[in-house]
Amino acid sequence: MTDIRNSFGTLYYPTKAFVVFRHKASNDQIYVESYDVDGNGYPINAHPLSISESNALARALDSSSELKPNFLKPEGLIPRNVLYINPEYNGYAVWYTPRQTVNVLFLEKLGIPNGKANMPPLLWKASKNTLSIYALPDVTSLSEATLLYHAPFFNVYENGKVCMGTVSVNIPKDCQLETFMQLWQEYFFNSYFSHLFSRHEPVKGNIVQLWQSLVNKDKQFPNEALIENGWTIKNIIL
Repeated sequence: MTDIRNSFGTLYYPTKAFVVFRHKASNDQIYVESYDVDGNGYPINAHPLSISESNALARALDSSSELKPNFLKPEGLIPRNVLYINPEYNGYAVWYTPRQTVNVLFLEKLGIPNGKANMPPLLWKASKNTLSIYALPDVTSLSEATLLYHAPFFNVYENGKVCMGTVSVNIPKDCQLETFMQLWQEYFFNSYFSHLFSRHEPVKGNIVQLWQSLVNKDKQFPNEALIENGWTIKNIIL
């Protein structure tokens, strides 16, 4: 027989083994046991996973470029309109947009034309799969204590969560922060506004008449139409 081991590439030898135990009555209660591996490949010296072993494992996993997520990582300096980032995978970001003119779409049954309209300042909270939106009177001095208002739109629940309907949301798992915010804003404004939920009235007065008075008109969104929702920015970043 010919020994061809010297022609192999880099060899890796087992040195550690981990066994995860889970409580049968709760998926949240787990215990991790660590084993050393002897020269014959057998697990020995069973013991609870130590902090130093946990850190070493985390560093080893993080060394793989394929496992380094760019999710919510900024391309450069953090944009000034970003208020909060939870960087965990499937985390979320909170940001605001100032008054702006945006193209909006409505189902024909509402009797509101499609076109450009001025928006109030908006506060956005989005994860990879969900979007919530709120209104602000202004964005000059935001803090955790800043009061939030109901977003003055159709398709938004009383708690601010947006119903995306049939919109196909596709946020890449490695989506960087700037692209993430842009995609969600495009998803929201490029979908058709269609209906209200239950008895939730997001503005003072008639919302149909409000948007009829704003679309394709050179008119600022009236702050007096906004309704406080009883929350502050601190409530949504927790």
